[in-house]
Amino acid sequence: MQPTPYFCRMEKSFEAGTASLEQLSFETFRQEVLHDYRWVCLSRETSLISRKEVLTGKAKFGIFGDGKEVAQVAMAKFFQPGDFRSGYYRDQTFMFASGLATVEQFFAQLYADPDETHDPFSAGRQMNSHFATPFVDKNGEWVDLAYRKNISSDISTTGGQMARGLGLALASKCFREIAQLQPFTNLSNNGNEVCFCTIGDASTSEGQFWETVNAAGVQQVPLAVFVWDDGYGISVPKKYQTTKGSISELMAGFQKEEGTNGFNIYRVKGWDYAGMCEAFEEGIRLAREEHTPVLFHVEEITQPQGHSTSGSHERYKDKERLQWEREWDGLVKMREWILANNLADEDELLQVEKETKEAVRESKNTAWNNFLGPIKQQVARTAELMEQVAASMPQAAAQLRQLAGKLQGMKDPMRRDVMTTLHTAISISEGNDAAYWLRDYFNDLKKENEALYNTHLYHEGPRSPLKVAAAKASFDADAPVLNGYEILNRYFDQLFAAHPKVVAFGEDVGNIGDVNQGFAGLQAKYGEERIFDTGIRELTIMGQGAGLAMRGLRPIAEIQYLDYLLYGLQELCDDVATLHYRCKGQQSAPMIVRTRGHRLEGIWHSGSPMAMLLGALRGMHLCVPRNMVQAVGMYNTLLEGNDPAVVIECLNGYRLKEKLPNNLLHFRVPLGVPEVVHAGTDITIVTYGSTLRVVQEAVERLEKRGISCEIVDVQTLMPFDIHHKILDSLKKTNRIIFVDEDVPGGAAAYMFQQVMELQGGYRWLDVAPRTITAKAHRPAYGSDGDYFSKPNAEEIEDVIRQMMAE
Repeated sequence: MQPTPYFCRMEKSFEAGTASLEQLSFETFRQEVLHDYRWVCLSRETSLISRKEVLTGKAKFGIFGDGKEVAQVAMAKFFQPGDFRSGYYRDQTFMFASGLATVEQFFAQLYADPDETHDPFSAGRQMNSHFATPFVDKNGEWVDLAYRKNISSDISTTGGQMARGLGLALASKCFREIAQLQPFTNLSNNGNEVCFCTIGDASTSEGQFWETVNAAGVQQVPLAVFVWDDGYGISVPKKYQTTKGSISELMAGFQKEEGTNGFNIYRVKGWDYAGMCEAFEEGIRLAREEHTPVLFHVEEITQPQGHSTSGSHERYKDKERLQWEREWDGLVKMREWILANNLADEDELLQVEKETKEAVRESKNTAWNNFLGPIKQQVARTAELMEQVAASMPQAAAQLRQLAGKLQGMKDPMRRDVMTTLHTAISISEGNDAAYWLRDYFNDLKKENEALYNTHLYHEGPRSPLKVAAAKASFDADAPVLNGYEILNRYFDQLFAAHPKVVAFGEDVGNIGDVNQGFAGLQAKYGEERIFDTGIRELTIMGQGAGLAMRGLRPIAEIQYLDYLLYGLQELCDDVATLHYRCKGQQSAPMIVRTRGHRLEGIWHSGSPMAMLLGALRGMHLCVPRNMVQAVGMYNTLLEGNDPAVVIECLNGYRLKEKLPNNLLHFRVPLGVPEVVHAGTDITIVTYGSTLRVVQEAVERLEKRGISCEIVDVQTLMPFDIHHKILDSLKKTNRIIFVDEDVPGGAAAYMFQQVMELQGGYRWLDVAPRTITAKAHRPAYGSDGDYFSKPNAEEIEDVIRQMMAE
């Protein structure tokens, strides 16, 4: 595409009939260029010094944006209040030029400073160049995103930012097209917000990229993708990465034409300051006004220091390439362009370069002193307390003083050095009253460090779903008995009428109302903008949910079958589940993943891979309702909180009969609170989901033999039994068995560990506890395959009878 020259329009905006105003126009233009050059120099110097800080041991690892400075100052010009960025770890210049990060903050994150006033992006939890701005306040309420420049919290996984970026852009479309969202002007200005998404050229080989650009082109959302093309993916040249060696050529078929959807695609040079300004201005304007996604292929980017501090690019680039990179470095070319166009003289540029170098060194020193200061205070206090103990313990004095001297002699001590020294000193002085204050200080620091490093996995304020009060379902005397899917359908109907921020989407969710009819007829009632179909693309369904939730909406993102969640797991595991932790509570993504699983027929339609989810999704809640009424209560609870969750409905439960509650929108099933669904005194059976009905069948037979069984439905696996109700049952029965249809050593083992180890259940056992699970292989097809692959009533009956005989 051929954009209208940006700087021509800029000069015309100052045109007037006098020479003085013409001179003003030129001076304004000149100052803007020099202002941008200053950012370029500042960022380059930051990269150079940061690498030295890593190589001298002050920081663990460094990855920088050198070579991309000119492109990013051009990009920052068009990033407006209300816009969002979903980028990656090369965007420091953009952050500086947008006014969203300082060099001092950059170094604080490089040093892993856990003080959030020093590293406001992650409080030391992320490596350098992983940025974020607040989306929610301390109480979990959304801030006025429409009036701020917004940075979604970065992740390191290559291409992982793409799916979330799709959701952030899709939110603009929702705010523009859904009438019920118009009042929320604090969250959007009529959908005028663009999501800027940056990615390295080699990462466009990832599936996340292709799923995202395809979905963005289909849906027509304001997503602006900037591809930084430096010719390599670490050491692998792009001829091995991309067909035709060019992402823009490869995507030529995506180019939007009259009467079609698709992308606007631009090719620009990463050293061409003026050309990038022109292209970026037009592409972003069209994305903002028309919601046409845009891709900027920024070619001929260089990497003056190579990929990262973990190696040197001299190992894989020949002399000719290295020489080309030195000559075509964006900083060098911008400098040449300024001089050639008489925008500054040599002395003026040298002064800018000198000032930026001094500013970076000063910022680095301040950040380092801020980081080290509190640790040195801990070292001094530790040495003081150890000297007090040494004075009271002559037999250990030399050992304690040597230990303290070693700590004090460390040039750059860390918190772990303090804790290790204290722990050793306490061990040496064990049992001596003189060590009381030493132990007290160790415990204080332990709590302090836990607050710094081990908090905010979930929301801890008033919007925690764990703080939602339970409310029981109530029923009319003549309550109708319906199929389970009809219960859900009635509920979703009322939910969409009452809550304008709720949207739902997924494969077959819109037109036919999902494959099990939970949304049947609701798209026609509430519109295609709120309940809609997607392509077969589970990863970006999850990304859509994440981005929409981060912008203050309440998405229900459907995965058709639990087995298919594997396709979307990367987005949930790396992004959604870690979000609240990695930015220390500054952002939330309260999406609900609705899916269905457990027993049905066939290898890929009857899975129950709960251990996979338990291992991958810490930071999300995992709900396993036994029926659809319980599922409704869990949805209500989750919608009052700020945490993301997966709700797994029973795949074989949609046509089972249930009574319809008369308070569908108002009853709440508490998370982490098991329910005793059948009281007994001889044995506790812990289970959930579809397996519960198999357990009930076995219990009917056992009780005819005089064996009294207590069935406990855990209801949620994360959180798990926060009030130790299962332990209360075990104290009564002294026997326990855990039954589920995950693989051996899976979720049943998780429940076992929670009760036996964390709750101390082993103290109350009369016989060895048991687990009954599915077989290690996938479930075989057909009813017989289901019977022999997963727990059956006869197996459960036999194991319990054996336990009773012990």
